[in-house]
Amino acid sequence: MEKIWLKNYEEGISEEINPDGYASLMHVFEESVAKYGDKVAFLNMDQKLTFNELDRLSKNFAAYLQNSGLKKGDAVAIMMPNLLQYPIALFGVLRAGMTVVNVNPMYTNRELKHQLNDSGAKAIIIVENFAHTLAEVIAETPTNLVITTQIGDMLPIPKRWIVNFVVKKVKKMVPDFNLPSRKTFQSALSEGQKQSYKRPELTGEDLAFLQYTGGTTGVSKGAMLTHRNMVSNLEQVSGLLELVVVEGKDMIVTALPLYHIFALTANCLTFLKYGCENLLITNPRDLPGFVKELSNNPFTILFGVNTLFNGLLNTPGFKELDFSKFKLALGGGAAVQRPVAERWHAVTGKPLLEGYGLTECSPVVTVNPTNLKEYKGSIGIPVPSTDIRLIDDDGNEVPLGESGEMYVRGPQVMKGYLNRQEATEEILKDGWLATGDVAKCDEEGFFYIVDRKKDMILVSGFNVFPNEIEEVAAMMDEVVEAAAVGIPHDVSGEVVKLFIVRKGNDLTDKQVIEHCRKHLTGYKVPKIIEFREELPKTNVGKILRRELR
Repeated sequence: MEKIWLKNYEEGISEEINPDGYASLMHVFEESVAKYGDKVAFLNMDQKLTFNELDRLSKNFAAYLQNSGLKKGDAVAIMMPNLLQYPIALFGVLRAGMTVVNVNPMYTNRELKHQLNDSGAKAIIIVENFAHTLAEVIAETPTNLVITTQIGDMLPIPKRWIVNFVVKKVKKMVPDFNLPSRKTFQSALSEGQKQSYKRPELTGEDLAFLQYTGGTTGVSKGAMLTHRNMVSNLEQVSGLLELVVVEGKDMIVTALPLYHIFALTANCLTFLKYGCENLLITNPRDLPGFVKELSNNPFTILFGVNTLFNGLLNTPGFKELDFSKFKLALGGGAAVQRPVAERWHAVTGKPLLEGYGLTECSPVVTVNPTNLKEYKGSIGIPVPSTDIRLIDDDGNEVPLGESGEMYVRGPQVMKGYLNRQEATEEILKDGWLATGDVAKCDEEGFFYIVDRKKDMILVSGFNVFPNEIEEVAAMMDEVVEAAAVGIPHDVSGEVVKLFIVRKGNDLTDKQVIEHCRKHLTGYKVPKIIEFREELPKTNVGKILRRELR
């Protein structure tokens, strides 16, 4: 379609970016280190990490990986919440010329085993709190190098000892685990300091990330995101923020986990490029603690999901914070709700902007202009160098104002799914990515989501695919059939409801939920169970989830 949205680009923003301006993310990193040196890059638990320190530590970690039998291109998993260890490990892996596999720390052993096997991860960096999950499956994976870290490992002594003692012995947050062999993060860094680091030759076509996303088949797939994909999206996002962000001055709050593609690109990489301070929130669910962190730091920018903004607005003390320096809030990962956006504007004095993206697009596709005065209910306009067209069921482009499936084309679109040619061909068609989301475009070029991917459930910004829930439910002998759908929820956007046809009447909803907890991450666990005599089906026997919804 004609790029009618370009008239809404703010003055000074380029319509196109150069996807080859940096050969790789390693080059972006090196430029930022040279430029911002002693400025603070990351802040967590009151401990600061400067660009120079991040440079030294990530180089040591890269050297350790290179001297541990790993080679360029090998997949390395990172399984941790937002801690200072994360950027050190992340940039260490990238600087070693290897591929990052981000893993949700809350994964069950079943989910972790699949991801390690599918990605072929040779190594994993994991926080000890979750090491028991790894211990249960590591023998059945190709992962032979395990590096463990404790929550407080990057804090100065004696605070490090105190935090680690409290986490382990007082709060008992580290279940017992038995791993055949492992290296601690601290010892890996000290060994790497004495080893030689060989700077790899990286091009835009080298894989930077294997970022896992759900699938309608219930199998989590690894989206192959190249350095060129990631650099492109970094340039697209930073291009739009150029008029707002002040290099080396702003403070971005990162409450979304860095293993999530939204926070990875929009927070970590974008603000590293700008030399800004990144405040890492390890446990955003502790909202009083989160508000206290905000009260102690001069934050200027906050990216999050609708549930996060809503949670903050309902936490005592938030409304009393100093918003005089605050200038930008952006919601993504899930739809921003109008009541939340309006309350946010009233409390902070700044509108809550909305964007849209998906893992397969590194992830940003559209975002609202930063000069927008109030909530618009739109996902915004396409970022530079991005084409969108809306297609009807017959493959024709729909007229302006009508709804159609959104297709995206741009340098941020993934290479494909790892080892899944058929799934890749289903979503990538002649250079266009079929999002499965139904949208419409107004005469100003602003896009609106009309309907999500038919079956996907969106819980607090995380994709939940019903097949996976149904597959886990079907593991129970008492379950004949199961169907999962999303139902609206005031806090998380949606929650999972599971319909079950059971053998006899002995099976209870509590038993089903308890079974699901053993095999699924918390946000995927059904909150409501409904037993039925039968489920609605098509004439070929396919369950009609839309009727259940």
